Amino acid sequence: MPALDLEEIATSFAKDGFARLGVLFSDAYLAPLRARADALMLGEIVYPGLFFQHDSDSGRYEDLTHGEGFTGPSLDYRKLEKLELDPLFRAHIEHTSLHPIVRLFIDGPLSIYRAVLFNKSARGGSPLPWHQDGGRFWGVDRDPFLQIWTALDPCGPESGCLEVIPGSHVAGLATPLGGLVPSALAAPREDDGVLLPAEAGEVILVHNHVWHRAGVNRGGRARRTFSVCYMSAHTHCLRRKRAPREFVRVF
Repeated sequence: MPALDLEEIATSFAKDGFARLGVLFSDAYLAPLRARADALMLGEIVYPGLFFQHDSDSGRYEDLTHGEGFTGPSLDYRKLEKLELDPLFRAHIEHTSLHPIVRLFIDGPLSIYRAVLFNKSARGGSPLPWHQDGGRFWGVDRDPFLQIWTALDPCGPESGCLEVIPGSHVAGLATPLGGLVPSALAAPREDDGVLLPAEAGEVILVHNHVWHRAGVNRGGRARRTFSVCYMSAHTHCLRRKRAPREFVRVF
């Protein structure tokens, strides 16, 4: 595992809203995670409470359905959340190599907002428009800001790699709600995006407020990435219509 320059990482993250850490995990390490991701999507392993969202048949983001959960065995799910329920993914969340990275930014007890697999199947998947991860939509008393993103497969431009607008986090949220950036604001910045192709095992830090998106997978093979949003364990859920969420402590 390469030695990491923590000062350079912190500087890049503050300036650009992302920081590349290089390849931290070997293919031998990643293979069980890829196999487990497929087993979960195929229903071979089941955890009550695991969140699923299937890709739309049309391949359009606007046609995605919500609230359906697991709809049967398929490798075309676009998103699986609550992967802290699975021992293999939980071990990655708390990997010793990631702890000093998280500690670089967050003091005190730690928890996670979410641990999510983003899957673009060999069929292509759907594009993810410019968005920010925060705001009222996330329903917490303070916005988390640190996501650690790991490529489980090679993730190049042809397979819908991550794209960011460097420095866009500095201005904060585009809207108080958060989530998708309105098209009227996004259109003038289309040419500002920077592609972040990644090798399998490569790790990238992503600021929640940096504008980011991902395209369609045209590579002919599955493109799976795993993103964990770390935060202070003092963060509280604000929702009132249902019981407030309780966030999982880590490390």
